[in-house]
Amino acid sequence: MALHDYAVWSTGAPNERVTEDEFVQLLDEVVASARSGQMAVRALTDDEVALVRGLAEPSPPAAVVPAPPRGPRLSAWECARTSNDVTLEGWSRALEFRDRETDGHARRVTALTLHLAEILDIPESERVHIRRGALLHDIGKMAIPDSILLKPGALTPQEWDTMRLHPVYAYELLSPIAHLRPALDIPYCHHERWDGSGYPRGLQGEEVPLAARAFMLADVWDALRSNRPYRLAWPGPRTVEFIRGNAGVLFDPEIVKVFLPLVPY
Repeated sequence: MALHDYAVWSTGAPNERVTEDEFVQLLDEVVASARSGQMAVRALTDDEVALVRGLAEPSPPAAVVPAPPRGPRLSAWECARTSNDVTLEGWSRALEFRDRETDGHARRVTALTLHLAEILDIPESERVHIRRGALLHDIGKMAIPDSILLKPGALTPQEWDTMRLHPVYAYELLSPIAHLRPALDIPYCHHERWDGSGYPRGLQGEEVPLAARAFMLADVWDALRSNRPYRLAWPGPRTVEFIRGNAGVLFDPEIVKVFLPLVPY
């Protein structure tokens, strides 16, 4: 077994490992599926293909800086996991650059989601997957055409229908990868809503996975508190009022009670 097989080997599913070429082919298929309605879909750049390969096949442990001699030695599996997580951070930044997100958005919402998850007593073993899912929450937007994703004005109803497919594309991209499959709750479900008005499946209440319910609060908080090309950042009190007013509508009301004391405003 190669050293970079350890991340998948640890799941107990070594035969489900997806090679880099298989994942690039899968991405092509997902992008092709977005061409319904004769929409033009942007081809991947060489840099994006390289990133895809890094996600599908985790970097070998040799890429990790060794632990200090006096400290505990990392196992091969821990090295592989650490190296792969560095790759995921690179992915999240690349997605931000393409989507013109505020720099650091994915890292901030990931940190805030993990803090909230700890307060909610979500086990540390599950928080590993929450971190990965938060970093890759918008990976499905790779299949969204630039003409829609980067459009400066309002989207048409048809364009919104296309945009709302990005969680489905995320599921299609990540579900074949064994070590990322447990992280799917956030990329697939972070646009679901407590009252069932979200997408892509219209889940309601506790049908929405806990990780996604926690993440959506952090995501909305950071988005509203950050400047965007089309609006200035909201002040803290206005953001708090919006979240509190949508407890039981967009957000899990019990998680709102835990979340608001965590954020400075």
